[in-house]
Amino acid sequence: MRWSQPEWPQSLPTPVIVGWATLGPLGRRLPAPGTWGSLAGLLYFTIAFAGVGVFGNLILSALGAYVAVAVCGEAEVRLGARDPGEIVLDEVVAMPLCFLAWQLLPSAWPNWLIFLAGFALFRLFDITKPFGIRRLQNLPGGWGVVADDLAAALAACLALHAGAWLWALR
Repeated sequence: MRWSQPEWPQSLPTPVIVGWATLGPLGRRLPAPGTWGSLAGLLYFTIAFAGVGVFGNLILSALGAYVAVAVCGEAEVRLGARDPGEIVLDEVVAMPLCFLAWQLLPSAWPNWLIFLAGFALFRLFDITKPFGIRRLQNLPGGWGVVADDLAAALAACLALHAGAWLWALR
């Protein structure tokens, strides 16, 4: 399989590509940019995804991942660095996957608790990169930037649902 980088971002000016990949000052000026990007991703989820079901989440996440692969890969080239910390678009587009089928979690849990738990689990898996997630960073270009975050989000989703299931058994 060939992991080619989408070419369409090459025609965009550097300030647009870098600004999009870093979400402007979120990635470039704030400490812990991955955490800020994840918070932006939580906001992105609550605005654009909260009303869609599992299928809608998967479709929107796939579209977001494609854009992020293209933009983050080109931003790497323009910044001259491999997966620099200031690129946070990957966290933003991954966060909605933490909440696949979140509506099926125990209704006794308030939404804010589900969102906080999903956010915390995502940060844990994004930082520690267990279960082979770290190896995904070795994919070329934007694929390596985005794939590890998507995997961390899916691991967070699995942990969130497993925790809810265990909670229901108590």
